[in-house]
Amino acid sequence: MSDDHTHVREFFTARAADWDSRFPDDGPAYAAAVADLGLRQGDRVLDAGCGTGRALPPLRSAVGPSGVVTGVDLTPAMLQAAARAGRDRHGRLMLADVAALPLRSGSLDAVFAAGLIAHLPQPDENLRELARVVRPGGTLALFHPIGRAALAARQGRQITPDDLRAEDNLGPLLASSAWHMTSYVDEHARFLALAVRED
Repeated sequence: MSDDHTHVREFFTARAADWDSRFPDDGPAYAAAVADLGLRQGDRVLDAGCGTGRALPPLRSAVGPSGVVTGVDLTPAMLQAAARAGRDRHGRLMLADVAALPLRSGSLDAVFAAGLIAHLPQPDENLRELARVVRPGGTLALFHPIGRAALAARQGRQITPDDLRAEDNLGPLLASSAWHMTSYVDEHARFLALAVRED
């Protein structure tokens, strides 16, 4: 396991037990972002870096009983918190690394990724791996329940020009990873970038 993975697991393991209680009002933002992903009944969707599984209920509602919802995360404690919250009823939880997903190429219609991009050790390669498991024309949502400026203020830091989530950085990054960005919103109350898997 790389040092990047060790750091990410340690960071989230220490916070898993009270993660949901620290951010109790994020539910509507998750539901709205899932709605913007444009899922249909029967779709197959991955929640990449699912954490405590807050996106799983709206994802299940969007794809219905005939759809497939899978949540993957690198941190066992986060998956355990998701199961304790009963979110495993809405989708399958898997311990997995988004850099090497145990999924067939082209097997998904969409990927939802909340707060993931800042934790990717190799964003270009990692986004390409997400593209691998999505069919051409499938969609990606990169989401955070607050915008970049609000998140930076919460963390006591400044936004820097090299921030991957900046529109001028994210568009080319996605393009180099087999995605085409179709929408970008960075407001106080949410961050959401949508992209389509290119042929």
